[in-house]
Formats: sequence, structure tokens, C-alpha cells
Amino acid sequence: MEDNTATEQKPKATIESVELDEPITRGKTVIKEIQVRKPKSGALRNVSLTDLLQMQVSALTTVLPRITEPALTEAEIRELDPADLVQLGGTLVGFLVPKKTREANE
Repeated sequence: MEDNTATEQKPKATIESVELDEPITRGKTVIKEIQVRKPKSGALRNVSLTDLLQMQVSALTTVLPRITEPALTEAEIRELDPADLVQLGGTLVGFLVPKKTREANE
């Protein structure tokens, strides 16, 4: 009996890059691009999915720090250019849509 666990690849987390219109300055570091990871259910705790789908700012401010790299702080999210918040929120909402629905819209 063969052990295939070493050769099997775990599914990679779905990640999308978002290029910011207005970069974030963190000390001497300028952040021009944010990686957004598809959230697991735990990252969505204490947030209404309806609020996320409607891109409510308070819901996005709660979830985005949990799924961004570099991890954005709530204060940084509140200071984002509105266009950048919409881009990040749209990426997050895209992850919440079922695969079958996404495929039907392609």
C-alpha cells in the first residue's frame, strides 16, 4: 500500500491581488498592492453575510484585516480611498459567490 500523502497537494488558498489607487504609507513602507485571501468561515465570525454582500463599511472593516496581506489595520481601512475600499470589498464579495454562479456569469 502506497502512501500518497507526500505527493498529494493541498488546495492552495485562493488569493487575488488588488492594486491600490492611493498607496498606504506605513512608517517608511509604502504599500501599493494588497493580497486578499478567500476567507474561511472563521474569518467571517461576528459579521452578517448580508452586510458583506452589500459591502457595508463596518463589515468590511471587520473582515479585511483578517484576510489581507500585508494585514491592514482597521484604522488603515477607515483611511482608504473609497475606490480602494470598493476594490477590496468587491474582491471579498467575489469570493462569497458560489462557483456555479461565477461560472454562469463568465
